[in-house]
Amino acid sequence: MAKQKVAMLTAGGLAPCLSSAVGGLIQRYSDVAPDLDIIAYRSGYQGVLLGDSIEVTPTMREQAYLLHRYGGSPIGNSRVKLTNIADCVKRGLVKEGENPLRVAAERLASDGITILHTIGGDDTNTTAADLAAYLGANGYDLTVVGLPKTVDNDVVPIRQSLGAWTAAEVGAHFFDNVSNEQTAAPRTLVIHEVMGRHCGWLTAATARAYIQKTSANEYVEGFMMNAELKRIDGLYLPEMLFDIEAEGERLRAIMEKTGQVTLFVSEGAGLGAIVAEREAAGETVKRDAFGHVKIDTINVGGWFQKQFAAIIGAERSMVQKSGYFARSAPANGEDLRLIQGMVDLAVESALNKVSGVTGHDEGQGGKLRAIEFPRIKGGKAFDITQLWFADVMDHIGQKYTQA
Repeated sequence: MAKQKVAMLTAGGLAPCLSSAVGGLIQRYSDVAPDLDIIAYRSGYQGVLLGDSIEVTPTMREQAYLLHRYGGSPIGNSRVKLTNIADCVKRGLVKEGENPLRVAAERLASDGITILHTIGGDDTNTTAADLAAYLGANGYDLTVVGLPKTVDNDVVPIRQSLGAWTAAEVGAHFFDNVSNEQTAAPRTLVIHEVMGRHCGWLTAATARAYIQKTSANEYVEGFMMNAELKRIDGLYLPEMLFDIEAEGERLRAIMEKTGQVTLFVSEGAGLGAIVAEREAAGETVKRDAFGHVKIDTINVGGWFQKQFAAIIGAERSMVQKSGYFARSAPANGEDLRLIQGMVDLAVESALNKVSGVTGHDEGQGGKLRAIEFPRIKGGKAFDITQLWFADVMDHIGQKYTQA
């Protein structure tokens, strides 16, 4: 029987778990199967297609614990869809006439890989599903086990994706400083744009973390640095219906009373309307290899700024985005515990030849298991009927309706 060989890759956007997940996998294999060779493909599926990999040496194994201290990915990311042949050809990842799935499968076979770990979000793991299906249909002996990474926390049917808790905590820290901009000029509108293409979970969780962080503050009575300055006055998610005019009037009353307005906005809030508006005007909206709108080219926060600034009579307005700051952080304690549980199961599943994505399966009572690839999907909506979200909105003083 051929010796097992492990490969791993990270793909998609960053999240505060990639470095720790890579370190955790190396540590776990070193504990339970130290004789297995490990490599990492550089820059995700791009590295698989190009044969660009990093050999994990004994010294790297010994020092793998250091990876838990850092954000980013120690092996690099990219966004590559193996079934988007035209995009792979355009980017020079395969030649004209080649099937990227076949090129990837043959690379894995020639490298002697028997276990592949994909660490990423729904795009990464649905691509892993495509690869696993191709491998199975074409007689390749390979076990593929994914770990769910996304700050959006929107992978079906996984209860909690890796890195999302940290992103919320770090986003709250980011805005705790930014909120002080309210003292820089009278009648200021500050908008905090938070990541979340289809799902408002991260915006809501960041607001909750910010409220918790600032609720214990002590202030010098009589000065402008007070609880009102640290308030959130409005929160907008893709899952919510909201009337710009009605909200504008509500926020104008707050501006008249306090001299400032603070909003938390998910980057997916109103996205469909903004894209439709631009396309109707003849603009070509850029999309990635997966067909998603390149959201960094759609200034959602700027759109809200434009809608509200005039209505509420803001003399100064600004949009601050916590996304890159939050998603590049090292994992916090909560995520480290979640990562360890998922990594341990990922290694166990891989050694037992069980393919899937590790996670707490909402379809099976939250049980931690290797979830079958065909059940993995993106775009899970945030459930705004949850009690903790109602508490957040009560604190803000904003009425809301589900979209």
